[in-house]
Amino acid sequence: MMIVHVDFDVDPAERTHALAVLEMEVGEVRALPGCRHFAPYADPALPGRVSIVHEWEDEAALATYLASTAFARSGEALRPIMTGPPSSRRFRAEMIEEVA
Repeated sequence: MMIVHVDFDVDPAERTHALAVLEMEVGEVRALPGCRHFAPYADPALPGRVSIVHEWEDEAALATYLASTAFARSGEALRPIMTGPPSSRRFRAEMIEEVA
């Protein structure tokens, strides 16, 4: 499994817009093959920070997302309002338990 944490900063006045852009993509991204989880959220400690947590079955599924129209659309809308480069941390992980 691939777990990806993405963080980027925008002017605090733009954060609601940035989250709305990502929320419009949630359904399409979650429907991609191999997507286990995709969740954008506002960092409560930093007023201009937007974060996303992704879970993908494997690297191929993540690559499909990175080549998707959803990824391209959100990038076109978000990159111009970012106040710096995004941080993307990717991890290979093994799920050991899912507790409901």
